Amino acid sequence: MGAGVMKKAGGGSGRRRRGGKGRHGVMAEINVTPMVDVMLVLLIIFMVAAPMMTVGVPLELPKTAAKAVPTEQEEPLTISLQKDGTVSLMNTPVEEAALVEQLRAVAAERTSDKIYLRADGGIEYAHVVQVMGALNAGGFTNIVLVTDTGGPQLTGKAPKGN
Repeated sequence: MGAGVMKKAGGGSGRRRRGGKGRHGVMAEINVTPMVDVMLVLLIIFMVAAPMMTVGVPLELPKTAAKAVPTEQEEPLTISLQKDGTVSLMNTPVEEAALVEQLRAVAAERTSDKIYLRADGGIEYAHVVQVMGALNAGGFTNIVLVTDTGGPQLTGKAPKGN
C-alpha cells in the first residue's frame, strides 16, 4: 500500500540522461504485511468476543445422559425458570399470570410449535409441570427440556470421561 523507489543495477557515469528512463524506476509491488497484521488482530478480537455474545439467563441445569436435539432454521424460543421462581421468556422476565397471553401472541407469529424449557435443578417438579401446562395452553405442544450433558445414566455407571 505504498510504492517505493528502486535503483537500477549497473554502473554509470553519473551523467543525467534526458529522454528515456532515469536511473530510478517506480516499484510497483504492494506490501501486504500491514494488511495481514490488521487481519490477524481482527481475527483475535472476534475469537475472544464471540463467546461473550451468547446471552442467556444463568441457570444450574440438571445433568442427564440425553443426546443433543438437532437445530432448526428459526431462532429457538426459550422459557427459563430460575431458582428464585422468576420465569423468563427469552431474556425478558414475565409474570406467570401473563405468560399464557404472551405465548399465544408469540405462537401466532412463529411457524414452529417447538419451545425450549430451561429450569434450574433446584426448582420443585410441580412448578416445572405447571409451567409446561402454561406452555401447552399458549399453543406450544412440542416442549424440549434443556439439560446439561454428562449426567448419571440409568445403568448406574458413571459417564465416560469422569
